Amino acid sequence: MLNNIGLPGLLLIAVVVLVLFGRGKISSLMGEVGKGITSFKKGVKEGADELEQDASEVAKDVTPETDKDKV
Repeated sequence: MLNNIGLPGLLLIAVVVLVLFGRGKISSLMGEVGKGITSFKKGVKEGADELEQDASEVAKDVTPETDKDKV
């Protein structure tokens, strides 16, 4: 069904959406989408940093100083 939509069909859909919602509402919606994407990327980065920090704490060498010479 969607395979037959060409450039004229996409332009018609864009015009109808623009007429229904108006330019201001669409631009504010796109701004909110951009903020959401930025927030998502920030959360993913913070989560990865937290996991990396936890992994480095787990991987610390806890061998007593007296036993390190024996290895």
